[in-house]
Amino acid sequence: MDIYIRKFQEEDISYKVKWINDEKNNQFLHYDLPLREDRTLSWYNTVKDRKDRADYTIICNGEPAGIIGLLNIDKKNRKAEFYITLGDKKYKGKGIAIIASELLIRESFSSYNLNKLYLYTEVENLAAQRLFERVGFIKEGLLKEDLFYNDRKIDRFVYGLLSNEYISKG
Repeated sequence: MDIYIRKFQEEDISYKVKWINDEKNNQFLHYDLPLREDRTLSWYNTVKDRKDRADYTIICNGEPAGIIGLLNIDKKNRKAEFYITLGDKKYKGKGIAIIASELLIRESFSSYNLNKLYLYTEVENLAAQRLFERVGFIKEGLLKEDLFYNDRKIDRFVYGLLSNEYISKG
């Protein structure tokens, strides 16, 4: 399998809308659904040149397979929030998320000169937790009733990954 990540582009909008609107994908995502292409284009035009985020498309064998990126890039404190979502079912369970995550982690610590990546995941999202732990993230704590989404109180774990700990594994 040929897997790489590239900057998210306008041509990827229709994929993102399809993937995020898929109920198999959005169970643990906190978007205002359904996403629409016109609004997603407006979002893209607003964020594409921002320096506090980096959005990528995961490419597998020449096809868009998911989205991955960094949010809230904090250059002063050298940290950012990590996210990933795979698209169609055919891309899941094949190690694509692991490879894409490792690519972005290395990019984060080298090109962005970050010291720490962090992320949040719902307590019930066991598949995501397995992925994050497999690529080196450490569960740092439980955030009780951290979000209110669709009339639900959501408990989330916070995970972290320090550059020196990741490099020493590698």
